[in-house]
Amino acid sequence: MAELVPLPLGRLVSRMFRELQQGERESAIFDLPKAKFFRGLPGRDLSVRFHGHVASTPLGPAAGPHSQLAQNIVLAFLAGARVFELKTVQVMDELQIPRPCIDATTVGYNVEWSQELKLEQSLDEYVKASMLIEMLAESEAGKALGLTREAARVVFDMSVGYDLAGISGPRVRAFIEGMKDCSAVVERLRKEIPVEHARLRDLDFTTKLSDTLTLSTFHGCPPEEIERIVDHLLRVHGLHTIVKLNPTLLGPVEARRIFNERLGYAEQIPDEAFEKDAKWSQAVDFVGRLGDTAASLGRSFGVKFSNTLIVENHKEFFPKSEKVMYLSGPPLHVLAMSLVGRFRETFGDRFPVSFSAGIDKGNFADAVSLGLVPVTVCTDLLRPGGYGRASYYFAELGKRLSAAGARDVGEWILRGQGQAAAALQAIPEQGLDDARRQACAAALVDRGDLRAAAGDAFEGWLSEAKLRNTKAYVSRLLDDPRYANAANAKAPPKVGSKLWMFECLTCDKCVPVCPNDANFTFEMPTAEIPVVKLMAPLHGGPLERDVGEPIRLQKKHQLANFADFCNECGNCDVFCPEDGGPYVLKPRFFSSEETFARFSAHDGFFVACDRVLARFEGKAYRVDVDAATGPGGGEGVKFTGPGFEVRLLALDPEGSVEGRIDPGACVDLAYFRIMDGVRKGVMDGPGVNYVNG
Repeated sequence: MAELVPLPLGRLVSRMFRELQQGERESAIFDLPKAKFFRGLPGRDLSVRFHGHVASTPLGPAAGPHSQLAQNIVLAFLAGARVFELKTVQVMDELQIPRPCIDATTVGYNVEWSQELKLEQSLDEYVKASMLIEMLAESEAGKALGLTREAARVVFDMSVGYDLAGISGPRVRAFIEGMKDCSAVVERLRKEIPVEHARLRDLDFTTKLSDTLTLSTFHGCPPEEIERIVDHLLRVHGLHTIVKLNPTLLGPVEARRIFNERLGYAEQIPDEAFEKDAKWSQAVDFVGRLGDTAASLGRSFGVKFSNTLIVENHKEFFPKSEKVMYLSGPPLHVLAMSLVGRFRETFGDRFPVSFSAGIDKGNFADAVSLGLVPVTVCTDLLRPGGYGRASYYFAELGKRLSAAGARDVGEWILRGQGQAAAALQAIPEQGLDDARRQACAAALVDRGDLRAAAGDAFEGWLSEAKLRNTKAYVSRLLDDPRYANAANAKAPPKVGSKLWMFECLTCDKCVPVCPNDANFTFEMPTAEIPVVKLMAPLHGGPLERDVGEPIRLQKKHQLANFADFCNECGNCDVFCPEDGGPYVLKPRFFSSEETFARFSAHDGFFVACDRVLARFEGKAYRVDVDAATGPGGGEGVKFTGPGFEVRLLALDPEGSVEGRIDPGACVDLAYFRIMDGVRKGVMDGPGVNYVNG
């Protein structure tokens, strides 16, 4: 329904713990199986520092669809993320974003660019996410999973945009101050924690949610405006700040040489993308000045590579009204890493660098070895497996740490790209005496403790290794075939059949690819649903009976969509083997009668234990369970629809219909049977979802 409706904290808490308490085989949280939870790497310390804060891993979701709703952030946390670049917010929070807006079939394209919630809702979602993570870490179930406070050291990094006028205005200012002190929100939300988890109401929840911010300048922001915004954030709000820069900093010649000529992509980068963005020399100038300003204020300042790349829209999937789209994924990795290399050639290791561009299981470990913090991901998590794909990042990192003999991230930076010996030789004599130098060289060979060997010179050694690692890694990228168009041009196959409300291939790919966890499974017994309509003639007389082809349910489970969390991004459609889109054609469930009524243009269901509301082809129907005694004295239901209000028995609806049927009205008993079936399947089935959880 395109508009997101956040769920109250209490319902998220209930869902989280109910789902976790299922049988060992089914245990999950927000549909992420327990087997995909990150529980650390034994004997390895993956912690990193970000603006002076400690995070348990360097991974995070990029500001985007994976860091907007509370459950998204919890899912990213469960997958191993510990630095959360929160969805970018801005003063214009009633945007009309084109739908569909995400296509990750090959490299990754989108036409969305900002938050889809009100500023006040965004603040609530981020606080809810923090509280959910802390409740999980303090619960017995969380501790049993190894999700302790020590393993759950997280950093919430704000992101705002896109101009000084909006950022300095009262609403964005209130959002920033609310993130710096969210005690009032915490106290309000604390009361929503369900009675069965009342013990958790007394937790000492974090109230200083963030004092760091990554500025999203988006495309076309003038360099002088960027500098004014960062200066404002440093001085007025006292925030540690990172500015996200665009791949167009490479300039038209170099960007097109890499993207079109070397990597072989056919998309065109429009001239306007370069004309409106900051030039390299301008960025160098304002980065230097802002670094001096931050140092004078006792704040840290850094840069992020990179934003998406603007290309001309040639996709049939996106609305034709969109002239450009924003590219991400493998080719952006090469472009952004090229900028990291150029930046470090200019500034050395003076400024921290965070990174987001085409991260996946094959390059996460390399990005960590360059000393990039955080290493954030978006496009790869939109592919089949969703958040669970991060488990492969850590599995690969663990293998490489073990092979290199690295105990922590610092040692991995030294050992990861084979540059430690050269970096050691580059340290000036006054920074490392001969005895220390020999001890370091020996520790490298013997896989000894590099920190102990280097002593006070460790950070200098580390800094030199970052620069050399970057140069070595970037030099290999252009020749790596996996980033080229040939390796990324094949879209997921379609089988040629069309989806229906019930029954499909039940491959379940649509569940994890949804960043909002809007798609879910539920069980309905295999059955044959008769299609029978009872019609009252216009001029009186007995009811007429019309029989159609029965609906056959043959699959072990059905797929459905939780409407409140579906923003119609279309990502489930592009990975579904069948045509039509799960978010369009599968049963849609609303969280409340209010949302069901509010989004009246959408067919779907509201289900409770004693009633079901439904819309079929725009017409509203209602079933009230045990609201009346059925014909013959049995327990019955009341079925209401356009022009009728009848009572009947669920076990024999056709043979027990009694009540008002206006002339010309039609009682579609198939609709009743569907409503009764989905109520029982969703409410009484074995799975936990947002309807019954």
